[in-house]
Amino acid sequence: MYEYRPRVADGELADKMRAIGAILIEGPKACGKSETAKQVAKTVYEFDKDDVARSAVALDPDSLFAGLTPILFDEWQLEPSIWNRVRRRVDDRHSRGDFILTGSARPRDDATRHSGAGRIGVLRMRPMSLFESGHSNGEVSFSALLNGERQTGPGTHLSFEELLRRIVIGGWPEIIDYDEDDARRWLRGYLDQIVETDIPLMGHRRNPRNLTRLFASLARNVGQAVKLSEIAGDVGGETGPIAHETITGYLDTLERLRLTEDAPARRPHMRSKTPLRTAEVRYFVDPSLGPAALGIGSSELRADPRATGFHFEALVMRDLRILAQPHYGTVESPARQEWQRSRRHRQHQPQHVGCLRGQAQPTR
Repeated sequence: MYEYRPRVADGELADKMRAIGAILIEGPKACGKSETAKQVAKTVYEFDKDDVARSAVALDPDSLFAGLTPILFDEWQLEPSIWNRVRRRVDDRHSRGDFILTGSARPRDDATRHSGAGRIGVLRMRPMSLFESGHSNGEVSFSALLNGERQTGPGTHLSFEELLRRIVIGGWPEIIDYDEDDARRWLRGYLDQIVETDIPLMGHRRNPRNLTRLFASLARNVGQAVKLSEIAGDVGGETGPIAHETITGYLDTLERLRLTEDAPARRPHMRSKTPLRTAEVRYFVDPSLGPAALGIGSSELRADPRATGFHFEALVMRDLRILAQPHYGTVESPARQEWQRSRRHRQHQPQHVGCLRGQAQPTR
């Protein structure tokens, strides 16, 4: 029997619904946006399944707003005109928390679509953190850390082998309890769907070879500040780098599908040139996408500790982003060249995965 697992986003959604008329929940496909929204919605329209609801957007839009609130418009990007209709309803009703929109892809900017500022708030969702999936004991308080309080804990209860499996399986709600082999099959199908269907639907000419090589290039460069020219060379292979416009278009599409979440290089000081001259550090939204794109599992990670370190970093970045977001925190990645320059001074010191900036908020 299906049982909803509480998410950090539940509290964020409740806060936003008390403050603004409509909430847009964005995130990659299958990260749990719809299920989170359905916990509070009283009327649900699923545009990817309900042809009648999609027809009503043009033929009888008023009928979509007649139900009990909050009203959820799931996969709203399939009927983009619903955005302006929701915005107008928010203006007319002067109420808060009446509408929720969820989407796994962000449409390109449209001059006919109002920004929604002041009417539609945005909530970013990602796959589950280890705490949300039940694989972390949560004994260390993130809010307390941001408040400067010393936190002590007995350490992780995950074995090294289990940690590798969590990297490979990831935080996708549907497969949290899968064994590794089944999870890898699911993820392979997930990437195939992205390559064969989702990216072409975003306006790109279908080229499965290039797209597959793009995922592999990003996977082998996880946690590294790799430049566009290097990625273009990987994708082009023997035929030479693909065009700059093509690679930037591909990467923009992956970002709009919420599959990538790069991090700016950490700014050592206010006048630092590092963020301006260093490429962003590349990450997928979930660490599992890297191994899936490379076709590897926990045994291959175990055999390559250096590569495993980068994929573990991707897992940490995902969890930090999830935990930091309710506190208005941002997560930045240290510039790799800074690490290399200072390496001789810290041969025996642990490396920091990221630099967290945020404002502590009360713990619920």
